[in-house]
Amino acid sequence: MSYPIRLALAVVAAVASVAGGSAPAPVPGVYDQQPSTAALPHAGVEELAVDLVDLDGAATARTAKLSAQADQISKAAADLEAAKLAQAAAAAKAAAAAKTAAVSKAAVPAVTPGSARDIARQMMLSAYGWGDDQFACFDKIITQESGWNVSATNRSSGAYGIPQALPGNKMATAGADWQTNPATQIKWALGYVQGRYATPCGAWAFKSAHGWY
Repeated sequence: MSYPIRLALAVVAAVASVAGGSAPAPVPGVYDQQPSTAALPHAGVEELAVDLVDLDGAATARTAKLSAQADQISKAAADLEAAKLAQAAAAAKAAAAAKTAAVSKAAVPAVTPGSARDIARQMMLSAYGWGDDQFACFDKIITQESGWNVSATNRSSGAYGIPQALPGNKMATAGADWQTNPATQIKWALGYVQGRYATPCGAWAFKSAHGWY
């Protein structure tokens, strides 16, 4: 308690004594006491700091290790998923190729060596680069038009030969033997198809829609 307060209390007590009253019990002195802080030895503080530093370093190392492991797991999972997708795509591509090959093989008619069909097939490949898919379309056209008969004649229209050219003598532009030579008739037919429809399959699509080409 501060000195002015103690002095004031003493004066009050004296006045009360003179007046014949009883003085209040003396108030015990109150002193501000602060517990003294024990100073840590210098060596102890340094050891504590070292321990904290080591602890932080170990935690950082463990965090980095766990992060690296997580990255490795994520990369492995991504690689596995990519491998699965690539395998599925390859399998789908192989299945589609096999299906296409099977359909193409079934669509291409049997060709007897030296026949009009064989001549057409060889000529299409060598002169135009058309494969069996285009040959299959051309075969459908000619089979419906003449059945590959070099002397087939339409009695009502006068169309003639393998391609049923109208009139038949238009095929003379391909050779003088247009009436009897299947190669000459096929040569003319392929040139006609290429000039008018670009490909035999284009001609077949038109014929399927209109009944003629």
